[in-house]
Amino acid sequence: MPFSLLIPLASPVLALAAMGLVQATSALPLEVTTRPNTISAKVTHPAAETSVQVGVRQISATSKERGGDIEITVWYPAQADGEPVMLGESVFFEGTASLRDASIAERKFPLVLLSHGAGLAGNPQAMSWIATPLASQGFVVAAPTHPGNSGRNRSAAETMKIWLRPGDLSDTLDAIEKDPTFSGHIDTGRVGTLGLSMGGGTALAIAGARIDPRLLAGYCDTDMRNASLCDWVRQSGVDLHAMDMQSAGRDNSDRRIRFAMAIDPAPVDVFDAESFADVSIPVSIVNLGAQGKIPTTADASGLVKAIANSSYTTINDASHYSLFAECRPGAAEMAEAEKIGDPICMDGGGRSRRELHAQMIDMTVGAFSQAVKADAANP
Repeated sequence: MPFSLLIPLASPVLALAAMGLVQATSALPLEVTTRPNTISAKVTHPAAETSVQVGVRQISATSKERGGDIEITVWYPAQADGEPVMLGESVFFEGTASLRDASIAERKFPLVLLSHGAGLAGNPQAMSWIATPLASQGFVVAAPTHPGNSGRNRSAAETMKIWLRPGDLSDTLDAIEKDPTFSGHIDTGRVGTLGLSMGGGTALAIAGARIDPRLLAGYCDTDMRNASLCDWVRQSGVDLHAMDMQSAGRDNSDRRIRFAMAIDPAPVDVFDAESFADVSIPVSIVNLGAQGKIPTTADASGLVKAIANSSYTTINDASHYSLFAECRPGAAEMAEAEKIGDPICMDGGGRSRRELHAQMIDMTVGAFSQAVKADAANP
């Protein structure tokens, strides 16, 4: 089944606005919109008995492989100071409130390394809808900006170097452990990773799965796997067969990671099937859509048998587009007028995106809370 993992935008100005870049402000230089103090950064989650303030802060990590620094967005349980901001707000999508540079709450927290997708979802702030509730439940959530996936420096060549993404997460963990704000507030024995879409593949890779270089090289030989992504790759003059396939097949696992969760991981069909047996940590896998409607490149149903300590769930009335934030009024019509070509506001039928997000948040909080308890019982 053809699938659009990355959505090209017809208008360059709209492309920037869609990712929040037109509204950029200072300390968080990309997807932040400052709001008056009437905005509440408290998040009340269905599983929570009380509301918790959520702070957000930008730090950076040095990446030798990337040849420079990578930006990291960190959400965390916070005290009631800081500047109210909206993250991820754009012409298409609603934002999520948090407190910029708020003081972190006084105790240690488990850490979730969060990996984003590509295109419209190709930045950390696009995942605020799931990162903020996680932080409200007592997790520090750190998301690197994977270079080349979106924004002004968008690059098909960099996007397709998917073997570099797990290193971004490891570099993020290194930076968090050294950062003066967070180092004393992280329980380094309770670190997990969560990935959405292409980020789901990143989560599997850092857990121990390895890319099959031959499968990656041939990924865009046809349009049957991922039409819009491969069209962009070809238009950019990128030859996947000429990429560094020796590096592509390397082991990117990080033994500091104790649990992984992947939601609609893609491209899941470029992994070495035998390498899943090397994944020793617990892994939770979620597909969006009913069987038969899940795109082949994101269909992870076979992994539950391949990974020893894994679980697999589907949300039948969701779609891959359910990973986007809630759409603003008129967003679907605007996307159609701009010839984006993908139904970014369409879910699987039935429930609203807000309801689907609530279920995904419940599943994520539950999975990571269970993993944290298991780690505490088996240090």
